[in-house]
Amino acid sequence: MNKKIKRIGVFTSGGDAPGMNAAIRAVVRTASYYGIEVYGIKEGYQGMIDNDFIELNSRSVANIIQNGGTMLKTARCKEFFTPEGRSIAANNLRHRHIDGLVCIGGNGSYTGALKLFEEHKIPTIGLPGTIDNDLFGTDFTIGYDTAINTAVNAIDKIRDTAGSHNRVFLVEVMGRDSGFIALAVGISGGAEAIFIPEENSEMAKLIDHFKNHSRRTKSFSIIVVAEGDKQGGALAIQQKLEQEFSDINVRTTILGHIQRGGSPSARDRVLASHLGYEAVRALQNGEVSKAVGIVGGEVVLTDFDVAISKSKNVNPELIKMAEILAN
Repeated sequence: MNKKIKRIGVFTSGGDAPGMNAAIRAVVRTASYYGIEVYGIKEGYQGMIDNDFIELNSRSVANIIQNGGTMLKTARCKEFFTPEGRSIAANNLRHRHIDGLVCIGGNGSYTGALKLFEEHKIPTIGLPGTIDNDLFGTDFTIGYDTAINTAVNAIDKIRDTAGSHNRVFLVEVMGRDSGFIALAVGISGGAEAIFIPEENSEMAKLIDHFKNHSRRTKSFSIIVVAEGDKQGGALAIQQKLEQEFSDINVRTTILGHIQRGGSPSARDRVLASHLGYEAVRALQNGEVSKAVGIVGGEVVLTDFDVAISKSKNVNPELIKMAEILAN
């Protein structure tokens, strides 16, 4: 028989993502419905070590679902990488009689939660909170939809000035070592080329593209580049283009952290709410060290070690489609 959960902690960790507040709200209100007390842990694992806890209830999370960022703040915590740091965190959790945790973050956050269970038997359920959409065990991560919409809105504006000045614009988007954002943004933004870490031949294709006379007569071009692309990013690609074609007017826009901010989209709010609700139910059912996600419309629980070790790949058919539509 599962131990009855009476008090849980919720925290956000790693990079912030639009929709984290919606997830916090769902965790708190679902727990309150079932008579479970909730403590918010400020600044992720750092707050766990610093004993920075705040009691949360349904009123505490009113009017936050539309806000970007995270009301609980987030931080990187080097001390938690050590057994001593994790021991301090575990003691603080036990002192407050916290029976389980909900961790909203990415791979690094999941790794910390897994260590906490292995060493101190503190059960944790993870929610995939990252704009990169690179976590195994879920079709979409919290914040991804908002991030690509933000980037597409920027490209639509850049297209206006690119056409006015007959320029080639390189637009660098976030995504670290994953091309999910760049591929989605490139397709929906009508890009002529998309550079992603998963592909290594785009530079040669791009040079061939501009050597084609009929394509050179186009008034402008939009090229989307993932920040982790093997060419070294948008600025490196700009330099290579300028060396190859002296008559091409190239400009680079790096969108950066603008993609992590802003009000979450409706899709991210629904996803975060659903996952937060399911996280509390999973803890009630005695689940430990698992990430909750949605795959093919169904809720799935994936062991942390599997979610951490396995990679999620971009759809090769989408890559092929993008190349065809760019012609």
